[in-house]
Amino acid sequence: MGKRIVIIGGVAGGPKVAAKLRRLDRDAEIVIIERGKFLSYAGCGLPYYVSGEVKEYRELMETPVGILRDPEFFEKSKGIKVYNRTEAIRIDRERKIVEARRIDTGEMLSFPYDYLVLATGAKPSFPPIKAVDLEHPDAAISARDLGHVYTLHGIEDAEAIRWTIKEKLARKAVIIGGGLIGMEMTESLVKSGLEVTVIEVLPEILPILDEDMGILVRRYCQSQGVTVKVGERVEVLEGQGGVVKRVITDKGAYEADLVIVATGFRPNTDLAQRAGLAIGEAGGIKVDCFMRTSDPWIYAVGDCVEIENLVCGKAAYMPMGSLANKEGRVAAINIAGGNEVFRGALNSVIFKLFEYTIARTGLTVRQAQELGYDPEYALVPAPDRAHYFPGAKQVITKLVADRRSGKLLGAQIVGRGEVTKSIYAIATALYYGGVVEDLSSLDLPYAPPYASAIDNICVAANVLRNKLEGRMVGISPHEVERKRKRGDDFILLDVRTPKEYEKVRIPGSTLIPLGMLPQRLGELPKDKEIVTFCAVSLRGYEASLILRHAGFRDVKVMDGGIACWPYELEP
Repeated sequence: MGKRIVIIGGVAGGPKVAAKLRRLDRDAEIVIIERGKFLSYAGCGLPYYVSGEVKEYRELMETPVGILRDPEFFEKSKGIKVYNRTEAIRIDRERKIVEARRIDTGEMLSFPYDYLVLATGAKPSFPPIKAVDLEHPDAAISARDLGHVYTLHGIEDAEAIRWTIKEKLARKAVIIGGGLIGMEMTESLVKSGLEVTVIEVLPEILPILDEDMGILVRRYCQSQGVTVKVGERVEVLEGQGGVVKRVITDKGAYEADLVIVATGFRPNTDLAQRAGLAIGEAGGIKVDCFMRTSDPWIYAVGDCVEIENLVCGKAAYMPMGSLANKEGRVAAINIAGGNEVFRGALNSVIFKLFEYTIARTGLTVRQAQELGYDPEYALVPAPDRAHYFPGAKQVITKLVADRRSGKLLGAQIVGRGEVTKSIYAIATALYYGGVVEDLSSLDLPYAPPYASAIDNICVAANVLRNKLEGRMVGISPHEVERKRKRGDDFILLDVRTPKEYEKVRIPGSTLIPLGMLPQRLGELPKDKEIVTFCAVSLRGYEASLILRHAGFRDVKVMDGGIACWPYELEP
């Protein structure tokens, strides 16, 4: 008789383990236990199903050639027995048995195993929000119990949200949480015709980005008609007749007949903890590089585990469908007798928000500081192809490295243009432990329809090298704005042309065009801090070199120039 493998979880990592195992071992007895009804679906596609871009939810469950991945498919095509609508409730590690219960009938089942795989996924993190029904103010109710209050955790949730919209039961939506899922759902609900308000408790949306990049995305989102509130905590959901009607925060109240709670996920480790398996410092099931848990007969993959961040070597929680599939493949190879290693990941993320693409990989500046690095960064706005080629669109690249070693730490890219090739290249360099010089000398293909002669990531690496080697001192637009608000005594020097200055300018800035600067140095005091900038701060950098050569000591360049300035501009 072949090995008996039981897999708990049938969405992403679990089916990957099963499919790869079957290819490696035709004799193995493979069983999948899944609490939900639906199997092997693309969870990242749910916002696009809500918006109608994906017409039918079964499209999220089909193979590329249109075959539905249901229990019959797994049994007939792969010889894998699937028990959906079945909940695993106990693992007996001594007897190597999983006890489970049929949800619809209550029937108890037992599954003996030689190897067990946990792919139990994640569960939504629901904040402590009070709820009150105005028609029954004395009744004790939970915010989860109010009608039209949803998370986005599975096809069932997406179906309910889509039905609410289709039946015209909602006009105004509030999304609680401005992270990845919250912002993806923002676009989805706007496309569905709803008025959308996003409320984020943190100082800025998208904590996967640094605050300066998050501000740029927030301002863009607001330009698309979305109300975005940051630094605001949701305290109460008010309902009427059992259906949500208002969201009350510590700063205001917002009408809402649809609420999406998108405050993140946490690893579903309940079963593992009851079985006595080790849980790591990031809260997920602890696994080694072979995806084995603290019990050598039990493996774990997907959103229930924590893995190593390859940049810093620390344990991290990275709930990504792409990683679940990679981990599942590694676990299957090792269960089949192989010796495959999963090194870890970079927390690489990319998503679409209206016409913007937002991408990141590695560490942010904030994360790098918290981990004890001394980070420096380059902030570079530039077109995604040759500037003269039709269709060129701006992207903003932020590249982060360690000052002491030059080691690459991370990157963030946002904008209307093409960013995928850049974030892929940077993630590859990070994976292999690259330094800034590696990135600046990459031999990247060039043609005007696809890139500039010097690719954006090479430009960003060169700017970063200038900073690391002391040729440039940068200051973020965020810090410049703080200095302006404090009333600091400094000169904000705009070195653009008079025509550019007349069109739009930063209030309080001083204009001396770059071409006239050498002749007008006498107008600037040498005992004051001077911050130079232009449209993208290339001329700002050249101005700083002129000033430093003339004996000015306290000269900085505002990173990214006007293109990265997210605050008030004067027409």
